[in-house]
Amino acid sequence: MQQPRKLYVKSFGCQMNVYDSQRMADTLAREGFTETQDPAEADLVILNTCHIREKAAEKVYSELGRLRKAKQEAGADTLVAVAGCVAQAEGAEIMRRAPVVDLVVGPQSYHRLPELLRAAGKGERVVDTAFPVEDKFDHLPAPSRAATRARGPAAFLTVQEGCDKFCTFCVVPYTRGAEVSRPAGKILAEAERLVGQGVRELTLIGQNVNAYHGEGPDGRPWSLARLMGALAGIDGLARLRYTTSHPRDMGADLIAAHRDLPQLMPYLHLPVQSGSDKVLDLMNRGHSRQTYLDLVRDLRAARRDLALSSDFIVGFPGESDADFEATLELVREVGFAGAYAFKYSPRPGTPAAGHGSQVPEDVKSERLKALQKLLEASKAAFDKSLQGKTLEILLEKSGRYPGQLIGRSPYLQSVVVTDPPAAIGDLLAVTITEVGPNSLAGRAPAPALSRPLAAMEA
Repeated sequence: MQQPRKLYVKSFGCQMNVYDSQRMADTLAREGFTETQDPAEADLVILNTCHIREKAAEKVYSELGRLRKAKQEAGADTLVAVAGCVAQAEGAEIMRRAPVVDLVVGPQSYHRLPELLRAAGKGERVVDTAFPVEDKFDHLPAPSRAATRARGPAAFLTVQEGCDKFCTFCVVPYTRGAEVSRPAGKILAEAERLVGQGVRELTLIGQNVNAYHGEGPDGRPWSLARLMGALAGIDGLARLRYTTSHPRDMGADLIAAHRDLPQLMPYLHLPVQSGSDKVLDLMNRGHSRQTYLDLVRDLRAARRDLALSSDFIVGFPGESDADFEATLELVREVGFAGAYAFKYSPRPGTPAAGHGSQVPEDVKSERLKALQKLLEASKAAFDKSLQGKTLEILLEKSGRYPGQLIGRSPYLQSVVVTDPPAAIGDLLAVTITEVGPNSLAGRAPAPALSRPLAAMEA
């Protein structure tokens, strides 16, 4: 009897890659692969890559260097594959820079992994970065119940891929292609299957998720708001989230969904990138500072407990001290509960990479430090405001110490609960007693407040 082969998958970057990595593992499970957390014992290593920033791409090559050395020392015949956006962007160049790689596969082709691996196993060096005509989702097997349960009660669900916005700093339109939305019926079927296997929270994901316009069962395009309204009717689905959004696609119906759908969590990631109209125009963002602030106002009017997170790029070509100060002023005005901030990183082939007014590296570093300090203070203030409040926590995994469970708040914070009268997969009312830099801690009131899920207890 053939021994099971071991698969090690490492994801870089966004939630889309986490979802894609899981689907690759589901696909290869049918080929006899079982997942391992130790690359040294793997028969196949897949690096699922991100190309948004230069450091993300260089991390992949560093990882490939370590794999080459380990493979040589062990004398192993481990297959190495590079998937994702670096694979799509660089293709055969990866083979040249890293001879240890046997297979390069883009994000639209990972449903072809079994046949590609068979070719690689025969000694071929395979590159597949096409944008196939067929929909990869139609060819991907559903995860087993055991796999879904092992991943926990919160899951990602891709509803949209690609982007048509062409921000001047971004490679996504080139690596992921044009905006494509999955049919609503297929999304609903996948969601029902996940909930039936114990999932309580779904995060709908896409490069530009609120541009969703998939065909509905009625034959007409559905908006993201309408899709979420249908998903909210699935018995047992307690929570909904979506990411990543673009301000240009934040329509009135989506704002109303935050008011009308109790399953939709009061935490929204809405990237602004800069507080300067001049820089936003250079970025081709298609929104202004004021339109972003108007959206924030309308969202908070729709749901008073809504919290916001965002993305920022500092040192964009042409950004002056005054432009950067406008970003700091916007942060002070909005009061973000979380944010990601990065120095501008030129991506080959994007318009901004050839801009003549590149900001010096030391200036970018100083600006990033100042912005991160302000964002950290804003996050700390928000976290502190929750002390003493009772929040509903979705318990997701065991803690570091016996008797502890760790869950997520409605605002995506990690919350440590000691001796909870509940189990993983339950929603539990927890009073926040401690606020730390990376997590919260709390105690649970009476067991009657917990909301168990029969599917998790079966």
